Amino acid sequence: MSHAPIVEEPDDADASEPPQRFAVTSAYSGLRVDKALALLLPDVSRSRIQQWIEADAIRVNGISPRARDAVIEGDVIELTPPPAIDALAFEPETMALDIVHEDDAIIVVDKPPGLVVHPGAGNWSGTLLNGLLAHDAALARVPRAGIVHRLDADTSGLMVVARTIASHTELVRQLQARSVLREYWAIVVGAAPLAGAIDAPIGRDPRNPVKFKVSQAPSAKEARTNFRRIECVDAGRVQLSWLACRLETGRTHQIRVHLESIGHPLIGDPLYRRGRPGPAAGAGQGDAAWVRFPRQALHACRLSLTHPSSGERMVWFRPPPPDMRRLMRAAGFAACDRPREVFD
Repeated sequence: MSHAPIVEEPDDADASEPPQRFAVTSAYSGLRVDKALALLLPDVSRSRIQQWIEADAIRVNGISPRARDAVIEGDVIELTPPPAIDALAFEPETMALDIVHEDDAIIVVDKPPGLVVHPGAGNWSGTLLNGLLAHDAALARVPRAGIVHRLDADTSGLMVVARTIASHTELVRQLQARSVLREYWAIVVGAAPLAGAIDAPIGRDPRNPVKFKVSQAPSAKEARTNFRRIECVDAGRVQLSWLACRLETGRTHQIRVHLESIGHPLIGDPLYRRGRPGPAAGAGQGDAAWVRFPRQALHACRLSLTHPSSGERMVWFRPPPPDMRRLMRAAGFAACDRPREVFD
């Protein structure tokens, strides 16, 4: 006897969400209903199936079962999955977007701090992706609404979005070829070197699942960050440095992890500066501004790429957002409203 389930056609062919029906064969007879369905639907986790049972989305012979109830040969399991919470993630949501450049192929946006780029656990709505779909409904036809690279939620700055499949393919190719220039400005603790290149693999921190660290573990990924110091100032009892960083790779938290690894964590970083030494608020004139800064002081200020349609090399610059400009003024840094040519 075949072990494959018999999938029956629904009685109501016009239903918008028709249930799936499975006739239990001898291969599944005697199994718990959640285990039987997990075998019948290998792409669905058993925990999700148990959630469906609790939501009354599964019936056995027309009756709502418990997860531990057994099925026998000849039983009919009927499944009408409720919408998963992430099914709402790709809904358009109108929001103000700072569009720096827009044409038929790409959109360049200046992302504010605090805006999550892509829906995920705990952030299924209110993301940049939702705003992009409201700005251009056609982006629903492009993978991830055209998003080809990300910024951390509390990192501000420039991002490019593909408006077509062809543009998406070409931008991904450029990112993989490392021909997209991404320059960030960072405010860090201490007098950083005038220049440097941090070439150190990055992997997850086994002690904290949301953190990353420089690591030699087999699972760690290569990462390289180049930096130049723009300015160094005294801020109370410590010095602060304004750095320009350029990425050769794009690992999660890369700049944050790399700069912390050489003893110069980002001001305000909630993960990688925690527990680092520093003065108490009020110890000096500039201290209060940077001690209380609520996010990592990191801004993607410059973006340069080859236009996927015209082949023209394009470059955009945006100064830091108001909160970071206030921090820099309070610390005593020079004006930050224009690019600084510190890389050769």
